[in-house]
Amino acid sequence: CVQPSVPPVPNYKLSMSIPEWLQAIQNYMKMLQYNHTGTQFFEIRKSRPLSGLMETAKEMTRESLPIKCLEAVILGIYLTNGQPSVERFPISFKTHFSGNYFHHVVLGIYCNGRYGSLGMSRRSDLMDKPLTYRTLSDLIFEFEDSYKKYLHSVKKVKIGLYVPHEPHSFQPIEWKQLVLNVSKMMCTEVRKELEKFARDMRMKILKPSSAHSPMKERSRGKSLSPRRRQASPQRRACRRDKS
Repeated sequence: CVQPSVPPVPNYKLSMSIPEWLQAIQNYMKMLQYNHTGTQFFEIRKSRPLSGLMETAKEMTRESLPIKCLEAVILGIYLTNGQPSVERFPISFKTHFSGNYFHHVVLGIYCNGRYGSLGMSRRSDLMDKPLTYRTLSDLIFEFEDSYKKYLHSVKKVKIGLYVPHEPHSFQPIEWKQLVLNVSKMMCTEVRKELEKFARDMRMKILKPSSAHSPMKERSRGKSLSPRRRQASPQRRACRRDKS
């Protein structure tokens, strides 16, 4: 019997531009294919430290099984590690269609003053976007437009922080530093919030949700404490009340 071919894991070559490298990663994910089976092949717990999630990503490359959106985000982080000019951050969408709510996540990319994304979806225009968007809000509105084609209305957008490039980090990924109830906001208000957040991200002044005490501002390393997450639910609740 013929063994199914295992797609080779892409390797970065110095001759490649960053957009070419991102395209190679996306092509690799497409070769793995979207998982339509209804069975999750890899368990992804969002609260796990980055180091554990990177081990799962390695397993994905060994097993070469179909993946869904969350696995694609973890795999995208794994494959872009070691490219310090490429910043990666999660973008989550909550949408409404025909009486039901749907959740989706992609990996936002920021490099050389442009935004794009990597990811997997049943829909070709709800995954990777080229590295051509001048602002974070342009990228988010592009996704919103894509959703409209499928009669999905976007209710919430959550943006996480840049993911560190240290694959052995014990820090978990910050999945939702900014939560926007976009269905209750004006377009201009959404743009303003996203641009302020993007600016703070680029200046690297944002801390994981609980590290908002000015006294802790300098000691970045201390954000690794697992107790830091305790303050975040209340903080997010206040933010939601405002919008």
